[in-house]
Amino acid sequence: MSLECSADGHVATITITNPAKRNAMSPAMWEALPSLLDRLAVDDSVRVLVLTGAGGTFCAGADIGALPDLAGPKHDLATQAEQALAAFPKPTVAAIRGYCVGGGVQLAAACDLRVAADTARFGVTPAKIGIVYPVTALERLVQLIGPARTKQLLFTADLIDATTAYHYGLIEQLVPDADLSQRVSALSATMAARSQLTLQATKDVIDTLTGPVPEAATQRHRRWLHEALSSGEAGEGISAFLERRQPAFAWPRRD
Repeated sequence: MSLECSADGHVATITITNPAKRNAMSPAMWEALPSLLDRLAVDDSVRVLVLTGAGGTFCAGADIGALPDLAGPKHDLATQAEQALAAFPKPTVAAIRGYCVGGGVQLAAACDLRVAADTARFGVTPAKIGIVYPVTALERLVQLIGPARTKQLLFTADLIDATTAYHYGLIEQLVPDADLSQRVSALSATMAARSQLTLQATKDVIDTLTGPVPEAATQRHRRWLHEALSSGEAGEGISAFLERRQPAFAWPRRD
């Protein structure tokens, strides 16, 4: 399992590689992403970054079996990686085929643009294991698809197909699976040929206009994260996932 980096001209590609678990992100992979992005950010030969997954899957989310203690010092590795990707100063494109779920959506939403194959499937599934989706990721989803559709994705934890994701506004381009690589290459080459000053200035200003997460939302998220951990809701959800059984969610307990 690793993040593999390659370059083709002025386009760098980071490939999420964990085929045994549908490219789920391990803690080590989350932790490695920011430093990899830092290196690419200061490489003047890199003008565009593509994020994709190995084989036929983008990313099935976090590797639940390898999660550190959710209350421990590394509980926010995914958010740190997401924020580093969003702050990358050059244009970023998520090339998506197959499953894009949970942390996969978190990474895709942190990219500037998303191009998906018609075989792609999307879902945000923390409600299946009783955890709280990161506030930064929620903010990005609300900006992309609006509050009601964000709620629907998280309330149901159901997967949606690529056509639905396109209509929602979760992806910008929808292409036949066989054409995905060619379309992403053409898009990346176009952006790499444009004024890099214009592209980076545009990204910087637009991201400033959308603004940071309101402090009130951050505080509420911390409160709910503490409740998920202290109540045992997250522990039951993760145990059920690993044991391949239906979770017995009991929150709120009144005894």
